[in-house]
Amino acid sequence: MKRILAVVALGLSAVLTVPPGVALSTTQVQGEEDALGPVAPAEHRFLQKTIPGQELPRHAYDIAAAQAAQLPTTGGAWNLLGPSNIGGRVVDMALDPQHADTLYIATASGGLWRSTDAGATFAPAWPDNQTQAMGAVAAAPDGTLYAGTGEANPGGGSLTYTGTGVYRSTDGGATWTSIGLQDSGAVGHIAIDPSNPQRVFVAATGSLFNPGGERGVYRSNDGGTTWTRVLAGATDTTGATEVMFDPSNPQRMFAIMWDHRRQPNLRSYSGVGSGVYRSTDGGTTWQRLDSLAPVAPDLGRIGVGIAPSDPNRMYAIVGRGVNSTNTFDGFFTSTDGGTTWSRLPDNVDVADNQSSYAWWFAKVWVDPGNSKHVHVAGIALLTTRNGGRTWTADDDSMHVDHHAMVWDPRYRDRVYLGNDGGMYRSDDDGDGGWVKARYQPYTQFYSAAISPQDVSRESGGTQDNGNLRSWGGRHGDWNEYVGGDGEENLINPTNVDNVFACYQYGNCFRSVDGGDSNTFFTPATTANRRNWFSPVQFDPNNPNVMYYGGNRLNRSVDNGVTWAPISPDLTGGPGQDAYPFGTITTVAAAASDPQTVWVGTDDGRVWVTRDLGATWTLTLSGQPWVTRVAVDPSSPLTAYATLSGYRAGSYQPHVMVTHDGGTTWTDLSGNLPQAPVNDVVLSSAGGLYVATDQGVFVSAAGDGVWQRLGTGLPLVPVDDIEYDAGHHRLVAATFGRSMYELGV
Repeated sequence: MKRILAVVALGLSAVLTVPPGVALSTTQVQGEEDALGPVAPAEHRFLQKTIPGQELPRHAYDIAAAQAAQLPTTGGAWNLLGPSNIGGRVVDMALDPQHADTLYIATASGGLWRSTDAGATFAPAWPDNQTQAMGAVAAAPDGTLYAGTGEANPGGGSLTYTGTGVYRSTDGGATWTSIGLQDSGAVGHIAIDPSNPQRVFVAATGSLFNPGGERGVYRSNDGGTTWTRVLAGATDTTGATEVMFDPSNPQRMFAIMWDHRRQPNLRSYSGVGSGVYRSTDGGTTWQRLDSLAPVAPDLGRIGVGIAPSDPNRMYAIVGRGVNSTNTFDGFFTSTDGGTTWSRLPDNVDVADNQSSYAWWFAKVWVDPGNSKHVHVAGIALLTTRNGGRTWTADDDSMHVDHHAMVWDPRYRDRVYLGNDGGMYRSDDDGDGGWVKARYQPYTQFYSAAISPQDVSRESGGTQDNGNLRSWGGRHGDWNEYVGGDGEENLINPTNVDNVFACYQYGNCFRSVDGGDSNTFFTPATTANRRNWFSPVQFDPNNPNVMYYGGNRLNRSVDNGVTWAPISPDLTGGPGQDAYPFGTITTVAAAASDPQTVWVGTDDGRVWVTRDLGATWTLTLSGQPWVTRVAVDPSSPLTAYATLSGYRAGSYQPHVMVTHDGGTTWTDLSGNLPQAPVNDVVLSSAGGLYVATDQGVFVSAAGDGVWQRLGTGLPLVPVDDIEYDAGHHRLVAATFGRSMYELGV
């Protein structure tokens, strides 16, 4: 006989059939890591927010933001903790044509920033209460700025957040006006006619998740007041990633189209719509350049560069592959303005540094003074001084994964570069001498860890910037102590020098000297699959007791030195993609009963054991990704679960509570905005704090009546919150604006 659970989710009644409590015997199963193929960077963030068979609704972010804005606000002001020296992904940049040493940069999920000291420090040039997802920035000769929202990259640095259109500023970014293309999804590039600042072109990449919408190349002849689409894609999943002028003739233009779409179980990053187009009449009509890349279903993302000193000389890098695996297909050059192309010698550095995801880069930059001096984006920065016949790869003097570059016309050898680690400047023509910006607080955090013993210590895992720690310089220079894509971080509540840090897929380390030296312990655990963000937690009763989740739950009684599995596979098994689906995502041990442990999974299951794993009871199933389970410190039978599925159009509950060990659950989502909930924390006064893609909210009575918590926190996803009851503070790890603190 099945137990019936009725829930009401945002006004929609739903009935779930949940199997009765299942007693499962624990066996000692020796798991081995599955052999995984190439996986797109941070793919878990998309899967976390979707449900197979459901589409991401257009304007989802705008709708949720409007709902959040209607809620009352309580509490004081959030304060930036840092880091300010690490940076994050920069996707585009523009030089101010009227002020020397001034430039603007667009960050993936951290807004738009302005530097007036040649890239040494940056200050916000974008409203905190607007979406922080950016794709493009451009400056007109008269100083007018244009910004395109929504990141055009399909993976890496998490879920690509949809934008809200194109904006214009006439006061250096102090204020912005929406000028349309609200359904463009993402904007890959903005080009402005150097001879006519009213003539603006936008490469609208389109929604990554839904076909249709405003995608292709758009032209405005009145500074963005009105728009006309001048180049549409061959399919409803094709958008434009770049549009550029011939520097010597603004009537001759080039556009790059890319056919791609992302779904929960299929990532299609190539298609018949991909290709390069040329216009000779100012963008009115376009011709496909089939001599470079003829129509093909496996044609991926393409990057093109024009030599300003010889505009007939062009370069192109082409990616090709099936679904999400796009590899280097070739590097090409043209000496007749794109009419004919010849393949340059293949080079192992170029190929290797495109990896299996050539769609992540696809950028070519040509030195304005030397048509044979070319830089190409890759994992390393690739450089040729002989037109592509030989190459060097620089992955030592700066961060990896490059996306934006511009030469400063006022200084012949000055070049600015943006990558996943932030902003750099070279005064050696881009051939070295790279200096990183000193102040750039737009790091993408997955997690936070704090210490009740020392409030100056915070650490956290970050996208493509490793695991970072603050000790040695609060509000200043943080440093990396474990590399990779930083994930779970822990600081022993009784010993600040006992710290833990993981990078992707559950590769975790322990340290007894504050992270100066680290011991790899993952091989001691048992799992067949490990999530991108594998959970590691202390038992609140004893920090020497720890839990680690793969697809089985592992337990340690000696502070993470040795481990043993205490559960069978708690998931429904692996998924159909190379991404390791079917994993544990959250673990919570009960403070009031050391025998009780709760577990949540990515396939929507919540389990509990009351006897340290001898038996397990399935309390919830058929849900979206379980992002967090938290247990009431005074009752092992009271647990809270947060779920994330809204971005697939799901009406599933976001916050749920059980008071009877999972027999029944009650929806507490109440008036929360319809956005993913990433974390839940219980306050010492009986209230609830939740972290969402729309910020942090509080329910003072824990009854599902929510208020926005605090002021001054940018409208950026918050992935993790940590509560320090003794010091009355809450720390928020944001995905794009570093880490913040609030007194509570």
